[in-house]
Amino acid sequence: MKVDYIIVGCGLAGIAFCEELRKRNKSFLVFDDGSQQSSKVAGGLYNPIVLKRFTAAWKAKELIETALPYYKELEAYLDIQFIHDTPIRRIFNSVEEQNNWFAATDKPILSEFLFPGIIKNKNENVNSGFGMGMVLKTGRIDTNILIESYLGKLKNEGDLNSDTFIYEALEITEDSIQYLDVEASHIIFSDGFGLKQNPYFNYLPLVGSKGEYIVVKSSKLKLETILKGSVFIIPLEDGKYLVGATYDNQDKTKKPTTEKKQELIAKLEKMITCDFEVIDHFAAIRPTVKDRRPLVGSHPKYPNLSILNGLGTRGVMASPYLAKQLFNHLEDGEILNPEIDIQRFKNLLIS
Repeated sequence: MKVDYIIVGCGLAGIAFCEELRKRNKSFLVFDDGSQQSSKVAGGLYNPIVLKRFTAAWKAKELIETALPYYKELEAYLDIQFIHDTPIRRIFNSVEEQNNWFAATDKPILSEFLFPGIIKNKNENVNSGFGMGMVLKTGRIDTNILIESYLGKLKNEGDLNSDTFIYEALEITEDSIQYLDVEASHIIFSDGFGLKQNPYFNYLPLVGSKGEYIVVKSSKLKLETILKGSVFIIPLEDGKYLVGATYDNQDKTKKPTTEKKQELIAKLEKMITCDFEVIDHFAAIRPTVKDRRPLVGSHPKYPNLSILNGLGTRGVMASPYLAKQLFNHLEDGEILNPEIDIQRFKNLLIS
């Protein structure tokens, strides 16, 4: 079998790169054994604002302007709905935060995303004595539906191999690569935290951050927007809400913990006053990087091996933009932004 590209990993990054290939009529084969779950269990938010400090996220405007049309096209291609446009309301905890919000709305880079006023809380089940700020152009991608649908599409078209990728079986030449019975011009690794087992790219400083979520059910809460306090409360359906997330850079297991569950419950109880029932609890390892920038580019020694990884907590927003950057770099020779190019870590590669 001969293809233009092999893709290892079918999370948000892998799918975004596959879509760049599909639009340019490039053939590809995807390997995904389901071992990396961070994209599927993510909160799925697209949000251009860092709500702790009221600042713009990295390349917020470029990312959101690339992401929204991409997901709308992907919805049409898969013939499903997974986009939920929903404002985010940020609970203020003091007059100082109110003042900081007004200062932020005056900044040109933020003005199109921040509603220039204070939203009065009208939900008796929400604690918000100082009111709330509202972030625009935000929402949620149902990443589980997206990824499962995309995997199904790949399987039906014969473009998916669900076997675990065996790194030792990869043979690299100057002009091509051979993996078992598959020949390709290039291979892209979008293997999330699985990068730690990748002998070609495990020199990169992928730290990994464990995140835990709970799903709660409450018939009284009746939120119509996403709510941000010490945690996010994300409306799902049938009175269910996704609550999270936690951050742990030490624990690299995928098993949810009682400690973090209780932490999430305690934070939720400070934000709302009504009863709720915890109906689910799960965890995953986010592929985070030491310098908080993605890992994009080609191996210093093997230019036909590339990586698209390290998207951290903003994979929904960043993956379409970064996939386009990598594709244009490989196919059209465009120079990668030094902030994302893995060449910034070439000194870590041991000869």
